[in-house]
Amino acid sequence: MKLWDKGIAINKKIEAFTIGNDVELDPELASFDVLGSLAHIQMLESIGLLTKKEFIALQKELQLIYSGIEKGDFMMEKGMEDIHSQIEFMLTQKLGDIGKKSHSGRSRNDQVLVDLKLFAKSKIEQTVSKTKDLFDLLIQKSEANKEVLIPGYTHLQVAMPSSFGLWFGAFAEGFTDDLQMLLAAYKVVNQNPLGSGAGYGSSFPLDRQMTTDLLGFDHMNYNVVYAQMGRGKMEFVVLSALANIAATLSKLAMDACLYNSQNFGFLSFPDHLTTGSSIMPHKKNPDVFELIRAHANRLQMLPAQAMAISSNLPSGYHRDYQLIKEVFMPAFDQLISCLEMTVIMLQDVQINKEVLKDEKYKYLFTVEEVNQLVLEGLPFRDAYKQVGKNVESGRFSSEGQVNHSHEGSIGRLCNDKIEEKMNGIIASFDFKKTATSYQNLLTPSDEVS
Repeated sequence: MKLWDKGIAINKKIEAFTIGNDVELDPELASFDVLGSLAHIQMLESIGLLTKKEFIALQKELQLIYSGIEKGDFMMEKGMEDIHSQIEFMLTQKLGDIGKKSHSGRSRNDQVLVDLKLFAKSKIEQTVSKTKDLFDLLIQKSEANKEVLIPGYTHLQVAMPSSFGLWFGAFAEGFTDDLQMLLAAYKVVNQNPLGSGAGYGSSFPLDRQMTTDLLGFDHMNYNVVYAQMGRGKMEFVVLSALANIAATLSKLAMDACLYNSQNFGFLSFPDHLTTGSSIMPHKKNPDVFELIRAHANRLQMLPAQAMAISSNLPSGYHRDYQLIKEVFMPAFDQLISCLEMTVIMLQDVQINKEVLKDEKYKYLFTVEEVNQLVLEGLPFRDAYKQVGKNVESGRFSSEGQVNHSHEGSIGRLCNDKIEEKMNGIIASFDFKKTATSYQNLLTPSDEVS
């Protein structure tokens, strides 16, 4: 079934090429297509395009379809072009002409836009939850290991003292910025395009504010042309935000691989989290973090793909946008999987608390010595030269003590402030508003007497 079918047979190769991967991807949009339809028919009844009895019949059937989707009983039937065709076909099968009325005032274009935005909102919520799980673990590990010193590096050369408290906490704070970017993307997503039709509105007196409120959107895309122009742009914005999270994960994964190597030996993982070699019996490879790094790096390329597909298109709908779904929809689960695996790996990470006993780190405290001389009254440049000469002559020695007290330093991590920042960002998403709206849509109206 095709919503645009005029009774003319289409070449099978053309049909397969234009449908693409929609049949595989669209079941993930099924519940959101139903929610969009529930809001739409309620609005149609309010403006007189459906009778109360017709609305109740459609609402009941759509809620049954939604229940089937939630139970895993829903499937796309052979010959269906997309999810919108499938659901309208199911309504028409049960309700006849009443089922056909559900499409009044809509185009498949704004159905796709609504479905993708509701899908994105749901997946963003899952992403935020999984990122917060990792964030909490990083803060926990930072606090538990704040006294454990490790070398800090610049240019991959031993530089100044750092700590596992700083290392874990740095990634925790990195994720706050990443979720701030995701929040900005969420605000772009959280605008209702329904009612834009094929991009030029409708002669029906649609109440777009009503569907905006019913679906839990903060605002609508007011201009109907822009609502359609927003396709591709919305995906690019969201993928860019996901890429930021992926970038933080990639750096964490790279550090974990590096620090796990024998040449560093800062940390290790238990046997059940590593893999071996087919010929080297001693190997314990951090394959999980290597794959997280690769997945994360690939995720960082997706915004460029979305931009490339939609660049230089004139305003209005074009079938090019269909391909962005193939880039956009799987990205969430790929990122969520990486976040989950990072938590699994770090929960049982084994920390080496004796790293600095190695002789190669003896110059790690040169800056500490310079600063101590400055505190004793020597000008900084003179102190720098004095310590430098001691290093060159082999006379440098240090007690290996650090006394960092400013905000964000080894001795004052400010993890409480980082947590406060993260909690404020997450609260700004206001996911409860959407959940309440969906619950209202799925609550049956009173039966008509």
